[in-house]
Amino acid sequence: MKILRFLEDQKERWGIFKNDSVMEIIWEDEVPGDYSFSGKEFSLDNIKLLSPCAPTKVICIGLNYRSHAEEFQFKLPAEPIIFLKPSTAVIGTGESIYLPAQSQRVDYEAEFAVVIGKKARHVSAAQAYKYIWGYTCANDVTARDLQPQDGQWTYSKSFDTFSPIGPWIETEIEDPYQLEVVGLLNGVEVQRGQISDLIFNIEELIEYISGCMTLLPGDVIMTGTPAGIGQLNEGDIFTVNIDQIGKLQNSAASE
Repeated sequence: MKILRFLEDQKERWGIFKNDSVMEIIWEDEVPGDYSFSGKEFSLDNIKLLSPCAPTKVICIGLNYRSHAEEFQFKLPAEPIIFLKPSTAVIGTGESIYLPAQSQRVDYEAEFAVVIGKKARHVSAAQAYKYIWGYTCANDVTARDLQPQDGQWTYSKSFDTFSPIGPWIETEIEDPYQLEVVGLLNGVEVQRGQISDLIFNIEELIEYISGCMTLLPGDVIMTGTPAGIGQLNEGDIFTVNIDQIGKLQNSAASE
């Protein structure tokens, strides 16, 4: 099931994408939770997709693909490297990534993301699946030339629009480790990584992160990027494509 948020008639709505149309849903209480159909259907062409959730925080994992570590000849980390992106960095598919004046080198990083479905604190890896709402595509946009100045990476990765997420949350993937994350720059493939190449898997990440901070419904974990990162220039279009989920596509523009 593909769950999404969208804007129609200046109103934020929720829906389920099925058979090339969006059926509006109304949450009965909590999100996610029980819902009912409003009876309204929309075409994707007539609505504006928003980020599929509104996370209180985006938790990112650095250097979590073996191929990416090999690309830079880095030693594999002994434990996950985590950093946060603010909610103000989050945008949806179709929105522009703004290249800030402070940076001369902004990079794309195609990623597979986990969306949390219920409050999680001190969750074991064995129980982690119970706290996953679903999965989506993401792009960990980074001002690469500013990154070495900040050992915590926060400044270089937290500019407004630097956290594209979407197009929706896929809730029915049985085995995410069979999927591949693919990044395309102006239609040309530049990144491809099997989710099974993660150094720390999804369950381990949820255990590690929830041991430090409470994860709330709608929070997003970006699991890392495979080899092939590169520069975004004004006018470029970057697409993250994950089979069974969909395509996240954003253009780059000057701020």
